[in-house]
Amino acid sequence: MLAAMLESRDAKKTTQVATNKLCRDEPYSFRRAAGRILLVLAHLCGSVYGVAQTGKFSVEKQSAIDKEVSVFMAAGKVPGLSVAVVEDGAFVWSEGFGMADLENSVHATSHTLYRIGSISKSITATAAMQLWEQGKLNLDAPVQTYCPLFPQKNWPITTRELLGHVGGIRYYHVPETPYSKSESDPEVGNTRHFDNGIDAGLTFFAADPLVAKPGTHFTYSTQGYTLVGCAIEGASGEKYAGFVLEHVLRPAGMLETQPDDRFAIIPMRTHFYSKDASGAVINAEFLDASYKLPGGGWLSSAPDLARFEVAILGDRLVKPTTRDLMWTPQIPSDGLGRMVYGLGWEAGTAGGVAHVGHGGSQQGASAMMLIAPERKAGVVVLTNSDAAGASALAPRLLRIVLGLASEHHEVAAVDPALFDRYIGDYAMSSFTMKIVREGNSLFVLTNGKKIEMFPESRRDFFLKTADAQITFIADGEGPAKEFVLHEGGFDLLAARVP
Repeated sequence: MLAAMLESRDAKKTTQVATNKLCRDEPYSFRRAAGRILLVLAHLCGSVYGVAQTGKFSVEKQSAIDKEVSVFMAAGKVPGLSVAVVEDGAFVWSEGFGMADLENSVHATSHTLYRIGSISKSITATAAMQLWEQGKLNLDAPVQTYCPLFPQKNWPITTRELLGHVGGIRYYHVPETPYSKSESDPEVGNTRHFDNGIDAGLTFFAADPLVAKPGTHFTYSTQGYTLVGCAIEGASGEKYAGFVLEHVLRPAGMLETQPDDRFAIIPMRTHFYSKDASGAVINAEFLDASYKLPGGGWLSSAPDLARFEVAILGDRLVKPTTRDLMWTPQIPSDGLGRMVYGLGWEAGTAGGVAHVGHGGSQQGASAMMLIAPERKAGVVVLTNSDAAGASALAPRLLRIVLGLASEHHEVAAVDPALFDRYIGDYAMSSFTMKIVREGNSLFVLTNGKKIEMFPESRRDFFLKTADAQITFIADGEGPAKEFVLHEGGFDLLAARVP
């Protein structure tokens, strides 16, 4: 973050007035004001409002991260990437790697702005929980109390259910990836720009039936977060983007973070890339994310998301009890598979250390934010390619920050007869995975692929073709009732199908 301060007190005051106006106006005010004040904000956010980088991150850990990033970028042909680190509750280090713009040879820096995709959900959830703390938003009231534009359904839907993806709101009509195929879908490949993205976003799904009775089934839904954004507007009396800027971004010092407005001139915004079938780097498919800002439409930098982590850990945005509530997994009543997901936050482990955070992926972007609360540490990884797989890199970097040994798996000698306890079908949200035994080997069948699983204990298995592990859970010596898939830094539960 730029550390220089404006010497003129009048300049500071003028910028403060302009920033306040941003908070009150429609979301497109970000665009109108960008040319006038964005560079001034860049100076101010590192000194007036921001949490500055301390520079106390060890050289040894920096070197280890540099090595991991270099290997990751080379293997995946990642054009550009930025990393930030939080240690002991402070933002200590950030760096950019590779290129933000291949065609014009512009290097990625700490302050390069990337699409953060679904990390937007954690920001939106924090805003909603602030309103809950203030008594302005009842998490368990019908969402139409605050968003009358959304029609009544067969059952009432609450903001709590929407935040935990158990509100029955659908996801996209088609598989989101690869984007070269899903781009024809009017939602995934949206090309229209909306100045009022909340109202416009609702029109995509408001008339659709619920996929399940709210509270009963986990269905990950970016659309549900558009409805949360509408509830935030109704409860606060402010536009969603303005409320988030005033009550989340500014208090956290995140003044580089802003909506991904394709018409705005946004300094430091990266170009967006993908890979074709041959593996060659190409420009990403087109996206106008104005219709899904609450669930996947923000731009941010690695330092800004590190500041978000610091603010959450330091109780500057919500109370500790509220933060703990956001990080408590929601459990649907049907008991079927689900992500280990609270209210806008995912959960997992790294080397036995619990962490929370969120990932994000959309056209031209792959991102991951992780926090280890007990260690007051965290990492941010932002990339400018939807083929990058930031979820593979971030857990490795977190292990470095925490001083944990690199993850290593060895095949253990296990009686193959034990495998019979694990064979069967397991449901995970909207899809099913099959575990089968062939001779003395165990395989998982998913998406038309058969992948061998290797035992490292009686109940723990790992894959050699992917950074993923499976832990079976059983009552006594009977058949497994579910398994936990550890992948991309987070945990997912799959329940046995009777």
